[in-house]
Amino acid sequence: MPYARWMLLAVAVCVVGCGVRYVSAASARDSFGTLRSGGMDRTYTLHVPPGDPVGLVLSLHGGGGTGIAQRGLTGFDAVADAHNLLVVYPDGYDKSWADGRGASPADRRHVDDVGFLVALAGKLQNDYAIAPGHVFVTGMSNGGFMANRLACDRADVIAAIASVAGTLGVGVACNPSRPVSVWEAHGTADPLVPFNGGAVHGRGGVSHAISANSMVGKWRSVDGCRGDPSAQVLPDVRDGTVVHRSDSTGCAASTEVVFYQIDKGGHTWPHGKQYLPRAMIGSTTRALDGSQAIAEFFLAHARR
Repeated sequence: MPYARWMLLAVAVCVVGCGVRYVSAASARDSFGTLRSGGMDRTYTLHVPPGDPVGLVLSLHGGGGTGIAQRGLTGFDAVADAHNLLVVYPDGYDKSWADGRGASPADRRHVDDVGFLVALAGKLQNDYAIAPGHVFVTGMSNGGFMANRLACDRADVIAAIASVAGTLGVGVACNPSRPVSVWEAHGTADPLVPFNGGAVHGRGGVSHAISANSMVGKWRSVDGCRGDPSAQVLPDVRDGTVVHRSDSTGCAASTEVVFYQIDKGGHTWPHGKQYLPRAMIGSTTRALDGSQAIAEFFLAHARR
């Protein structure tokens, strides 16, 4: 076979079998950005879906984590692509958020993370033509506490939140200007943020958190939810956990408060990566796909 013809055949075979991909104009894409806030350059990772974004999700990492780590833990990019959600993974100051409990490095430095995250949301709304009322926040642990604080302080910007293994600090004020839809998941065997509230031993020292049930009750009260929540048990997938779902739908301004109590669940993201051994953080439930459920919840609770 002539050399030139052999080379063409080799190239053709490699395009098919050597991992080369053609990327269409409609493919998802990632970028890294910096935003000046509070006298600091704050960084973030942005994932843009293949279609026109219909909403913006801020996904906040836990204490000691990063935006990239939160992305890997949750696998949220695939869900975002399926629903055309723009998702940003910001980086906290010294791998922490100033959620109001006082112990984190960010709290100790008096970082204005509410201001930073609202400014970041505003920038991305403007850059990608995201409609008002289509901004959502989710987070894990310290990021879950921060999601709650954002909803408490800036309900004018945040339409819905989803907190995993995070509640509110004892004494943290929560007087939102309007109702906010809330999704919460918490394991009863969480060794780091106790399900029943109490001391939380974090990177900056000891803080104190309210219980998961107290936090959910607070939001039901804030949102004016009427009647008892409906209850169901998710199908048993035989992973050692049992997930109980309670749902309050009769709330003001069409908001909703959903709570997933994960019996024997640990300090983990539902259906996410088991990022540390079970002996350290407890078990990850497979009965609930957290990222998928959160995306669907957000889409159902955009403000019109």
